[in-house]
Order: sequence, then structure tokens, then C-alpha cells
Amino acid sequence: MPSLSLEVRFLLAIGAGAALAVAAAVACLQLTQSPWLAVLAAALLGLPAAAWLAHRLTRPIHQLLRALEGAVASFRDGDFSFSIAATPGGALGTLARLHNELGRTLREQRQHLAQRELLLDTVVQNSPVALLLVDDLGHVAYGNLAARQLFNDNRGLVGLSFGDIIDAGPASMREAIAGGGDALFSVEFPEGEETFHLSQRGFRLQGRAHRLYLFRRMTRELSRQEVATWKKVIRVMSHELNNSLAPISSLAHSGAELARRGSTERLPEVFASIGGRARHLHEFIEGYARFARLPAPRIEAVNWRAFVAGLAPQVQFRVAGTVPDTEARFDPGQLEQVLINLLKNAHEAGSPADSVELEILHVAAQWRIDVRDRGGGMSETVLAHALLPFYSTKRAGTGLGLALAREIVEAHGGRIQLANRDAGGLRVSLTLPA
Repeated sequence: MPSLSLEVRFLLAIGAGAALAVAAAVACLQLTQSPWLAVLAAALLGLPAAAWLAHRLTRPIHQLLRALEGAVASFRDGDFSFSIAATPGGALGTLARLHNELGRTLREQRQHLAQRELLLDTVVQNSPVALLLVDDLGHVAYGNLAARQLFNDNRGLVGLSFGDIIDAGPASMREAIAGGGDALFSVEFPEGEETFHLSQRGFRLQGRAHRLYLFRRMTRELSRQEVATWKKVIRVMSHELNNSLAPISSLAHSGAELARRGSTERLPEVFASIGGRARHLHEFIEGYARFARLPAPRIEAVNWRAFVAGLAPQVQFRVAGTVPDTEARFDPGQLEQVLINLLKNAHEAGSPADSVELEILHVAAQWRIDVRDRGGGMSETVLAHALLPFYSTKRAGTGLGLALAREIVEAHGGRIQLANRDAGGLRVSLTLPA
């Protein structure tokens, strides 16, 4: 009867037990003529027989339930190889077949997932970008080959304290990480200075907060960009020189011809045109020369509140936090030039006027000046190149504003960092010695 349905099995067990009980009662009544003995005989013979038959008929159900219990325990432990053998047909056979199909599907999905994870791990491990995944307890949960080479002499990183790793690194890296967003920083190595681009993002993995840090070497890219930038400068200067020298040469020839003919009445006009083109050329060259001959800063004691109050009439901004009522040492003229340019850039980036902020903080024996906006931010390419001389995304831009700011800040012994903000916009951080 293994192919019978569950309902039929129970009905057969109940019917067989009732039939045996009736037969036993009738036989006892005929022999003894006692109803009580007949009832007792029915109970003693019918009930055990019914129980035995019920056990026999429902044993496949118990076996299947035990098998399912073992299968569920195996699935819980990640073992999907468990299958159930059952006679085809009926509800029990259908249940066993569905279970086996589920196990086969789970096995195939796990195999495909393992293959994809292997491919992803191979790609990540061999990426030139150093990758660190840090859990909510501050321990490294994953680090690829580039990260091990960069931070731990090619040894494993999993389980190490991320704080200890960062504390052992340069101050520029700590500052970039503390900023909480994308940033550029430079590190001195025995073979020379290396520039890195940092990206960091927070997310939840298996219900726990994690943070992903990506460190990409930018030195070669920046060097290539510098070469391209100088080529661009040469092209721009050649174009501008030709635009001025060609008319000057033509006007000089015309003036000489007029003088030879004795037509002196037009000579003042010719000389005025030559002078105008010469002045334009002088102004053009002078703009680039100012960048090249930036004077050394004249360091003096400056009160922060008076300094910020002097900025307010020149450009609109909002002060975040409290301006320190203390003094710092820097060149007020040069730093004022830097901050005015940065604040104007923030407005030109499309930020609402009331979202352009200036904040001054005293952090780790340094002054940090943040200029923040809610504009469009920068792409990774622009972020990586924005501090290079002559690099500009503006049509009429010279590409000297941020480069000049960098020169001034570094001449003060400080650093400048650019980072996109999480909710949109850009943060420019200047650090100066306290």
C-alpha cells in the first residue's frame, strides 16, 4: 500500500481496527452470553490490532518526516546533497520529489555563486587598487594583494586593527581618512613621493556596518597629466603669441611703408594698435609669470575673528561653528587671496548661497580651514587633476586658481585637499601649522 494517499491509510487503519473489535465482541457474546465480557474482548483484541495496523500503515509517513527533519538540518548547515528515496506516487512521493528538486536547485545555485565569488575574488585580489574592508568593530575583514603590499609588507591583514594600521601610516593619510570622503594625499617613500586617491564608503553587510576604503596610486597618471598640461600650456602660449605677434608684425610693416611714402597722418593709429597688442601680450604673460614667481609668504600673527570679518565684505559665505578668538601665524594677504578664490569657486559651482560655508578648526596641533558647498562636486578625473597648473574645466579658465592656492598653502608648510561630500557638493580643506 505504499502508494495509497494519507486519507486512505487512516481510514483503512480505523476500519480494520473497528472490524476486529466487532468480530471479537460477537465471538465472545456467543460463547459467554455476557455483554460486559464482549465489550472487554473487543477492547483487548480490537484496540491493539487497530494500533498495530495504524503503525504499519503510517510508518512511511514517519520515515518521510524523519528524512525531512534530517534534510532540513543539512540545508541549515549548508549541505544540499541530502536527497529522499520514496516510492513514486501519492502525496508522499510528490513531497519527496519536490524536496529533491529543491536540493538540486540549491546545489546548482551555490555552485554558480561559488564560481562568481571566485571570479570576483580573483579580479579584486589582482587589482592595482588597494582595497580594505573594515567591520563595525574596527577590524579588517578583507584586504587584497595591493593592500597587503602597501600596509603590511605583503602579509595578511584580516583581523588586524584598522586604527593601528592607520596610526602607523603618514599623517596625510590619517587626515584624508578623517575627512570621511574622497580625497587626494601624498606620501614620501624612499624612491620618491607618491600621490594617492582615497575613496571610502559605508554600507551594511550581513546586518553589520562595514566601511570600504580604496587607495589608488595616482603618481603615474598625474605625471602623464603634467606632461599633457605643459604641452597644452605651450600650445596656448604659442597661439596667444602668434595672435599678437602677427598683427604687430603686420602693423610694423604698414607703419614702415607709410613712413616711406611720407603718409605720417596714419602713423599714430598704427603705433596705438601696436601698443594695444603689446599691452595685451604683456598682461597675458604677466598672469602666468605671477604664478611662477609667487613670493615667499610673510608670516605674522593674525587674529582669526578679525581675519574672517575682513573676508565678509568681499564674498558671501556662512560661518560654520565658532570662529576661534585666538591668533594663528600666516601671510594674511596670500591666505585671503586663496579663500576668496575658493569661496567664489563654491558659488560658481552652482551651490545655493546660504550653503557656502567656512569653518576654522584646531585639530591635532594644526589649523584646518574648510570651505564647503552644495554644488555639483567633481568627477574622479577632475578631482585627481584639479590642483595641477593650467588644468581647467571652464571655457575661459586659466587653470591657475587651485594650483595657486596649493602653492600658497604648501609654502606655509600646509596641505590642501579636495573631497566630494556625501550629500553632494565639495569640501576644500586647508591645513596650516598651528
